[in-house]
Amino acid sequence: MTQSTRDGFTSTFGVLVATLGSAVGLGNIWKFPYLTGANGGAGFLLVYLLATLMVGLPLMMVETMLGRAARANAVTTFERVAPPSQSAWKVIGWMGFAAALLIMSFYSGVAGWVYAYIFKALSGEIATIDPKIAGAAFGKLVSNPVASLLWQWLVLGITGGIIMLGVSKGIEAVTRRLMPLLFVLLLILCVRSLTLPGAMEGLKFLFTPDFSKITSEVVLTALGLAFFKLSIGMGCMLTYGSYFRGDQNIPLTTTRVMLADLSVSLLAGIAIFPAVFAFGFAPAAGPSLVFMTIPAVFTSMPGGTLFMTLFFILTAVASVGAILSLLEVPVAILTERYKLTRKHAALYTIAAILLLGIPASLSNSLMADIKLFGMTAFDLFDFLSSNVLLPLGGILICLFVGWVYGLPEVEKQLGNHGELQNSPLVKAVFFLVRFVAPLSIAVVLLHGLKVF
Repeated sequence: MTQSTRDGFTSTFGVLVATLGSAVGLGNIWKFPYLTGANGGAGFLLVYLLATLMVGLPLMMVETMLGRAARANAVTTFERVAPPSQSAWKVIGWMGFAAALLIMSFYSGVAGWVYAYIFKALSGEIATIDPKIAGAAFGKLVSNPVASLLWQWLVLGITGGIIMLGVSKGIEAVTRRLMPLLFVLLLILCVRSLTLPGAMEGLKFLFTPDFSKITSEVVLTALGLAFFKLSIGMGCMLTYGSYFRGDQNIPLTTTRVMLADLSVSLLAGIAIFPAVFAFGFAPAAGPSLVFMTIPAVFTSMPGGTLFMTLFFILTAVASVGAILSLLEVPVAILTERYKLTRKHAALYTIAAILLLGIPASLSNSLMADIKLFGMTAFDLFDFLSSNVLLPLGGILICLFVGWVYGLPEVEKQLGNHGELQNSPLVKAVFFLVRFVAPLSIAVVLLHGLKVF
């Protein structure tokens, strides 16, 4: 596949929604709320925002920049932008390949839970404000091995079909229609949640920081989430960047994506935490938080079944954008480096995820007692991707851009060869990527590996 025949995004809006689709997903509506709840609320939110500005956003800019400069998949990118004698940098792309498969093995399972909840909402099974009933319904789903696998396979079938359509007709066409709908329904949910008794307690929890709760653990968790949320270090931004148009303003686009991503996370928090306090749920309930509070919110409102069903449909939609970006990493590598058709590359990728996904999906049922290093397969894959591969990939990208690629090339690429007058901004980004980001990520990596 030559550079001239590569598929790509066709419009500025298409670039924005596709990239936003990669960042916005279950991380906003599932992971962000439960980590915020488990780490003290507003204090965690403040640290997360700082981590995003100081580390996440600069890295997102340069990773996207490298992809556009090379017009290639995550592995070939480094063969094209690195000096000929330093082809070993392509290991970053292969790490992204591995991270994408590992993340998909458990992320697609969580997306499967969301798909299942669409039908649970329709049936009225989760129409309750009782935390015990809601918790039992969630436990029944994740402990059923057949249901867990079937829902995961459905998710992979749908997203795999979209990937086969290509970049412009698949990824861009789907995300540009579905992302705006997510914002609309989240706004409706927020309005309803804020009318609940006790809603102000939820807002205080989310927006009034208790600085005594900001511990080293909170800081490290926030840094890790900033990485996970913006799809950094897993090859997604390298791959999507390669589909950017040549005149796309990367600093502006990535900043808009970051702000929109943060907005979705805050809207999810506003929708969930007032309900948490109104109905007596525990803010630190963990991964099951969204599956217990959302039904409670909708059960208490007129037309609750309809709105609850729509919410889980659109939460499933939110997961699609992130899954597509993860699938595209190995698919692009297989099509461009091994000359496979897009259909075959997608099928091989889905098959690999299906095999990895079996132990991950069965971690709450048949394989709950099978542990490696004290972790189930679900937790192990999460640990290896989030705590090892993503931060290590991020550090290597920082080292490459800061010490090999160099400031003159970064200024040329992020300034669109002199068309954008943004040299002070680019120099600030370069400083953060060269010094601040790698040190910060190294701390996260060492903490994730239990070094301290």
